[in-house]
Amino acid sequence: MKRFHILSVLFISLFIFTSCGYFWRALVYQKVNIDDYKIFKSRVIEAGEHDPWEKAANYNDYTLPKETFDKFMDLKSVAFVVIQNEKILYENYWDNYSDSSISNSFSMAKSIVSLLIGAAIDEGKIGSEEDYVKQYVPEYDNETNGKLKIKDVLTMSSGLNWHEAYANPWSKTTKAYYGRKLEKMILKLKVKGESGKKYHYFSGDTELLAIILRNATGKSLAEYASEKLWKKIGAKHDALWNLDREGGIEKAYCCFNSNARDFARFGQLVLNDGKWNGKQVISSEWLKKSLTPASHLINKDDNKPVDFYGYQWWMLTHKGQKVYYMRGILGQYVFIVPEKDLVIVRLGHKRSKERINNLPADIYMWLDTGFEIAN
Repeated sequence: MKRFHILSVLFISLFIFTSCGYFWRALVYQKVNIDDYKIFKSRVIEAGEHDPWEKAANYNDYTLPKETFDKFMDLKSVAFVVIQNEKILYENYWDNYSDSSISNSFSMAKSIVSLLIGAAIDEGKIGSEEDYVKQYVPEYDNETNGKLKIKDVLTMSSGLNWHEAYANPWSKTTKAYYGRKLEKMILKLKVKGESGKKYHYFSGDTELLAIILRNATGKSLAEYASEKLWKKIGAKHDALWNLDREGGIEKAYCCFNSNARDFARFGQLVLNDGKWNGKQVISSEWLKKSLTPASHLINKDDNKPVDFYGYQWWMLTHKGQKVYYMRGILGQYVFIVPEKDLVIVRLGHKRSKERINNLPADIYMWLDTGFEIAN
């Protein structure tokens, strides 16, 4: 009987190991890290001709007050950059990071994917965000998913049966991050209920957008990002987009790896209404749509109209200033403040556990510090 028990345990363990390899990888690596690009396969987003940032006349004249510095360190910041009027006003790096150190964007990548959807629409590879997903993903041409529109996916209102949970090792989110069959996961999702009605944040939605982009353009996400964005906005360094496996699909909802100065270029592109050095990279019409709150949706958490999210971009008003931003789970941010002609980038290992207005409280600290430096 004892031998039978041991064999049963071994059999079950072998089954879990072979069928749920992602689970063991999650146990080994445990918490996600901004340096996770080292443990995953990646595809290169090639840079082109570098367009260097200018430095302001008063570059780095500002000194962080001790109280602010201590808070920065409590949250294990590795980079803080403030750019105003297209010039670097302030930058600082910690924990052996520098202006060329790469780290994970996490969900800031969602906003990058939105820009790429705009690029594909601009060049006619995608008709419009009103198109049905099934036009680009044949696997969605069925009774449950046939009425799903790209716009619903952009606004996190797909209604797909995805469960966004970061602490649960069995969740779809964990499986997507550590697993090796990401595309298969996405193609098996089903719409539950009616799309385009309720906002419900799903990383799976962004991954579906990546599949749409690949099928519509015939190019990998990294290749398309290089062609349509990275080379055109003068990035200094090649970036990396992590894959689910060797030769696999990009983890589009996260895992675009770059440095603070180059991440800031996305913010400047938005500030410039889609232009870089006078050349239109992304149409202003697309940016206007992307940065308009999806107020036709009801937030599932409070049943109020959505006023904080557009096409994979976040927005808020702080101290009378409209702010658009990219946001990642460990406190990765690119803030855009149009009235101040300001871009603020913060990268680090942690974000605040405290919530203000249902947002991580550290958001307001990065903005307040950036505002003070810019004044």
